[in-house]
Amino acid sequence: MTALIIVLGVLGFVAIAYASSARVIRQFERGVVFRLGRVQEPARAPGLTMIVPVVDHLRKVSVQIVTMPVPAQEGITRDNVTVRVDAVVYFRVHDPVRATVEVQDYEFAVSQVAQTSLRSIIGKSELDDLLANRELLNQGLALMIDSPAVGWGVEIDRVEIKDVALPESMKRSMSRQAEAERERRSRIITADGEFQASQKLASAATVMADTPAALQLRLLQTIVEVAAEKNSTLVLPFPVELLRFLDQAASGLAERSSGSDLGDVKRVGEPEPAVPAPTDAAITNGSQLPPPAKAEPLKTAPTAPA
Repeated sequence: MTALIIVLGVLGFVAIAYASSARVIRQFERGVVFRLGRVQEPARAPGLTMIVPVVDHLRKVSVQIVTMPVPAQEGITRDNVTVRVDAVVYFRVHDPVRATVEVQDYEFAVSQVAQTSLRSIIGKSELDDLLANRELLNQGLALMIDSPAVGWGVEIDRVEIKDVALPESMKRSMSRQAEAERERRSRIITADGEFQASQKLASAATVMADTPAALQLRLLQTIVEVAAEKNSTLVLPFPVELLRFLDQAASGLAERSSGSDLGDVKRVGEPEPAVPAPTDAAITNGSQLPPPAKAEPLKTAPTAPA
């Protein structure tokens, strides 16, 4: 009877020891065992594992990808613009032993490195890069965070900048700039269209000048377009040749009238010929000017006697 009790006690102790030494590690975890304070490598794989009670201590480390938001950081860009940027970091543990031994809290350490790296990226970049070239900034930020994290057994999967908050004054300035740019493009497009239309019109005018019949056909087509259904507009074709004849006749008449007016003005403005004065030789020879004619007396008719 005493032997049976001893056997049952031994079996119970073995069962309790086995139960206390058995551990289950899930698929997304790895087990780091410390035996008397010293780490045992390699890390335990997923499944059922045994440890020595009281002597060993098992610590489980997740190897899943961790999504950690980076708090918004405010900084000044290289072109002196104050912005507020936040990001998100995706990382996972690739070496559970180093993540447990080398750093006290690898998640907090990665968070602090991400914040300082984000501020550094803001100071090195311009506003246009933060708004348009985020892929390059994401790669640079991931490289800056991954550099110290490699020694902690942590692998940075990717880093993305979520949002860039701008001051209200900067938003208004950018909206005015965008509006001015759109107006410039619209004016350029309109001017280009007018230029192309003028070229086509000049080519059409050249063809119509070579073939006058084309102008008549164009006139008939215009009449057909105007004379639509239920239209009260009256169109009277007028020959273009008659207009040209009237224009030439009016220009010729204007030239003749201007020429005659110039001749009259010349005759009116000419000075009268001067009478030559008598020379000394003529006075010496006794030749003088003819004497003035004598005035005849006025003859009156005889009056009849009363």
